[in-house]
Amino acid sequence: MQIVIATRNEDKFREISEILGDSSVEALPLTDFKDAPEVDETGETLEENALLKAKSASKATGLPAIADDTGLFVDAIDGEPGVRSSRFAGENATYEDNRNLLLSKLEGIPEESRTAKFVCIAALVDGANSISTKGEVKGIITITSRGSNGFGYDPIFQSEHSEKTFGELSADEKRAFSHREKAFSEMLRILKEMYA
Repeated sequence: MQIVIATRNEDKFREISEILGDSSVEALPLTDFKDAPEVDETGETLEENALLKAKSASKATGLPAIADDTGLFVDAIDGEPGVRSSRFAGENATYEDNRNLLLSKLEGIPEESRTAKFVCIAALVDGANSISTKGEVKGIITITSRGSNGFGYDPIFQSEHSEKTFGELSADEKRAFSHREKAFSEMLRILKEMYA
């Protein structure tokens, strides 16, 4: 079964493909479809944005499409960056720009007060049907960046399950408890039931 992964982010595509990889699902990158439009993430929630991206990709390709929207919610700054996590430092911000802005906003706040959570919403759109699943992992934002694995905020997020940041974990170690793993593993279970 072919499913379009509605992202142009190569890091995210690779991570999602790995989660879906041991199944009958053939994950196709959105970049294979040159006419697929860019989607403005105008939703006020992660779920709204994930559905916007999946609906657009499904309509453009004629195939079932899966998208995700993921946010990092930091308690000490009222849940920021939240739904704007990928654009926290501006529309064309790099991963490093976003991390540096977050660390600057948390300057002077002790590590025990830097509690945060990653939330991932995965959305599937197939014709008129849409389904969403959720994954979440709690942790803290570290004082400094540690590790070069993963992407985004991974080098400054230490989950409650490990002494290492996501940036210090291998891909397999991260998958053991990551927010994206939880959301897409549940989505994979649903897919297998739907298309059995």
